Amino acid sequence: MKEVSSVLGDSSSSLLLSLLLAQLHLLASAFPAHPRRIQTDFDKLSNQTRHLLKLTQDLLKNPVFATEIDHQRFKSLPAISSRVSDLTTLEFKPTLSQLYADLKSFEHHFEWLNRTTRKQQHSSVPKLTDMISHIKSLINSLQRQMTRAEAPRIPVPSPSLPPNPAFHWEVVQSSQELLQQFRLFCDWASRVFLTLKSKLPA
Repeated sequence: MKEVSSVLGDSSSSLLLSLLLAQLHLLASAFPAHPRRIQTDFDKLSNQTRHLLKLTQDLLKNPVFATEIDHQRFKSLPAISSRVSDLTTLEFKPTLSQLYADLKSFEHHFEWLNRTTRKQQHSSVPKLTDMISHIKSLINSLQRQMTRAEAPRIPVPSPSLPPNPAFHWEVVQSSQELLQQFRLFCDWASRVFLTLKSKLPA
C-alpha cells in the first residue's frame, strides 16, 4: 500500500508540476522574459515613429504645399484618434493589431502615390521612396512585437484609391493630404507606443 501511495503521490506531483509549467508557458507567451529588452523594443518603435514624423514634417515644408487643400481625395485613410484621454483606455494586443492595420493602409496609399508621381514625373513633388522604406521598417518592428505578444493581425482591406491624377495640382493635393494625415498618425502612434510600454510588467 505504501508503494501504491508513493506512486500516486509521485503522479500527482508530476501532474501538478506539468500544470504549473503550462501556466508559466502561457504567461511567457503573453509577456515574454527579458522585460527590459521588450521595453527597449518599444522605445525603438516610438523612435522610429518620431523619425517618420520628422520626415513627414520636412516634406510638408516644401513650397509646393503652400496652398490649403480644398477637398479630400482619399476615402479609406485610417481614422486618427488624437484625444489624450484615449491613451488611458488602450488595450495592449488590440492596439498593436490596430496600429499594424493602420500602417499597412498608409503603406498602400503611399506606394500608390509614389507610383503615380514617378509615372507622371512630377519633379516638384517630394520623393516618397525614403518614407516608404521607413514605413516598411516600422511595420517589421511592429510585427515582431505582435508575434511575441500573440496579437492577432486585423485583415487590411484594399484601399479605396482615387482615380489617377490627370493634372499636376491633383498630384500636389493628393501628396499634401496623405502627408498631413500621416503626420497626425505618427504623432499619435509615438504616444501610443510609450503608453503601451508603461503597461509592460516591470
